[in-house]
Amino acid sequence: MKYETVIGLEVHVQLKTQTKIFCSCSTEFGQPPNENTCPICLGMPGVLPVLNKQAVKFAMQACLATHCKINPVNVFDRKNYFYPDLPKGYQITQLNLPIGEHGHINIEVGDVKKRIGITRIHMEEDAGKLMHGENEDQGKSYVDLNRTGIPLVEIVSEPELRSPEEAREYLGQLKAILEYTAVSDCNMEEGSLRCDANISLRPYGQEEFGTRTELKNLNSFRFVQKAIEYEVERQTQVLEQGDKVIQETRLYDSDKGVTRSMRSKEEAHDYRYFPEPDLVRLMMDEAWIERIRKTIPELPEQKRQRFVAEHDIPEYDAGVLTTSQSMANYYEECVALHPKPKIISNWIMGDLSHELKNDDREIQDCPVTPVSLTDLLKLIDKGTISGKMAKTVFEEMYQSGKPPEEIVKQKGLTQISDSSAIEKIIDDVLTASPQQLESYRNGKETIIGYFVGQVMKASKGQANPKMVNQLLKEKLTKN
Repeated sequence: MKYETVIGLEVHVQLKTQTKIFCSCSTEFGQPPNENTCPICLGMPGVLPVLNKQAVKFAMQACLATHCKINPVNVFDRKNYFYPDLPKGYQITQLNLPIGEHGHINIEVGDVKKRIGITRIHMEEDAGKLMHGENEDQGKSYVDLNRTGIPLVEIVSEPELRSPEEAREYLGQLKAILEYTAVSDCNMEEGSLRCDANISLRPYGQEEFGTRTELKNLNSFRFVQKAIEYEVERQTQVLEQGDKVIQETRLYDSDKGVTRSMRSKEEAHDYRYFPEPDLVRLMMDEAWIERIRKTIPELPEQKRQRFVAEHDIPEYDAGVLTTSQSMANYYEECVALHPKPKIISNWIMGDLSHELKNDDREIQDCPVTPVSLTDLLKLIDKGTISGKMAKTVFEEMYQSGKPPEEIVKQKGLTQISDSSAIEKIIDDVLTASPQQLESYRNGKETIIGYFVGQVMKASKGQANPKMVNQLLKEKLTKN
């Protein structure tokens, strides 16, 4: 039997505020354990939470950027459960009246374009973090409450994703939107963006969903895709053996590439939700919503469309270049300095991205500035260096940070464009290649590539390739 995969994602995003959602403690990452805490975020008796207005603004921006309708009335609720990193014994969140609902994100995988619905976006506070067996303390666990109370939005998709590739693309588009609006740094390594995936299978044509499993705390795009791929394969095997999939929560073991059972979920947990008594209702008037709407910048989808229209580059290029706002800004700075958009696109997507990937760097940390890259391209246009030589110069630029002119001068890489000098090299090559010359005369014209290669080799790659081809043809015609 063929099965259809059904995937829904729950994405937790830390908002980029300076202080926590209900107190004035710092949200700075990397502080000593339990440094950023106070009686409020530790849930001491008698304390009262005060809502962070900036967190609300960021949450509203996230809603508007993902086409969600902002609810005019918001209510905070208590979600009651015990866990060592939850000092109050409950989490302040939103249940029935979240900040936003009914949004969507457009994705494209191969030739398939889809609109994935967003069920809801709600605000809540983050929990702490358990530290297991750190350093020499094997066998011990500690609780770091610095993360407790950091403002979160949880973004819940509709179960409309149908493959691991679609899930990865959705997550990538969502991350880009959040980065463009600057509501979060989305640093998955630091836990600013965390993903839970719900996966089930059903026979093709069946409307009813199958039994789902939940994969918790996936913290990279690659792990999201790999974990879902494994889980789909595992559930397929279970069903084909005639067994039933168990509703449970599972964790992904990235070292072994498998998912493991964490806890069963045969019955829904009773979190005993009730309205948070220490926080009043949050009222959103239309005027405030419109003011926030005006702060939304040009988003990735609009920027992609503009790049195609204004710069006449393929949709694929535009998609890559708008993956992050930093890359899009880098590209536009280059085009402003040197209006050859497709050539610049090729260099950014090719040599530049290759070096950044090898170095595990983001483009905002790139040692080659837009000015330096476009100066390199101008040297090619002037005929000072060839395209092949430019790649050697670029590698040196990336490693040293030096401008291209200085590298060309130091390494003596200036292109030879003197016709008499090139003719001399061609004459030497033809004299040294009598058999190949005879083959050419006998009609084997493709051998001209051999002569070009020998001339370039003799000139140490510095001869102007265009002139080499032109002068070679003239010489061979005369001979």
